[in-house]
Amino acid sequence: MLDVTVIEDAAAAAVSLDRVRARLLAELAAGPASATMLAGRVGLPRQKVNYHLKALERHGLVELAGERRKGNVTERLMRATAASYVISPLALAEVQPDPGRFRDQLSARWLLALAARLVRDVGALITGAAKARKGLATYALDAEVRFGSAAERAAFVEELTHGLAALVAKYHDEHAESGRDHRIVVALHPTVKIHPTVSTAGPGGEPSVEPGGAVPAVPPEGAATTAG
Repeated sequence: MLDVTVIEDAAAAAVSLDRVRARLLAELAAGPASATMLAGRVGLPRQKVNYHLKALERHGLVELAGERRKGNVTERLMRATAASYVISPLALAEVQPDPGRFRDQLSARWLLALAARLVRDVGALITGAAKARKGLATYALDAEVRFGSAAERAAFVEELTHGLAALVAKYHDEHAESGRDHRIVVALHPTVKIHPTVSTAGPGGEPSVEPGGAVPAVPPEGAATTAG
């Protein structure tokens, strides 16, 4: 089982967004189970569970883990193909975000478009590498910083921008015949505070945040910046 996989097909995305099927995926991510076992957990008839499992299986979201005899019946044990799933913008290819339409380093919506492109591109790279049975060279850095003031935040952004520009200028070689282009994305945004005493799934499946955890779409004075 993969830790995370990207859903690129629109039909597979639609199947995964069904609430019953999403619940079945969660159950099967915890371990293999039969339709009979799942029926008791989700409160549905076995035939109904089988119907949903077949839909998930057709789109590669679940797979056969094994079979077992139970009386005169052979039960199929199914498992999720991944512990978690991310839907790629390719599932909505006609309306996927395009960072190239505008470039505003202080726009949270541009940051979101960059993030969507990152999901799309890395998902496609993972799919291609898996088919070719090759490794994929990537790197990610995740950190938090608390600024004492908006002025310090702006100074951090300026220093980060100049530092990254210097690194790019130092190592970029457009004449390297055997070289390979790489994309760099750096993002800065306020941390979203998840309330520790309530479920992280709010109405409609949205994360529940503690009071004051939500942030403006476009923070002032350089609170968000991206490169790439």
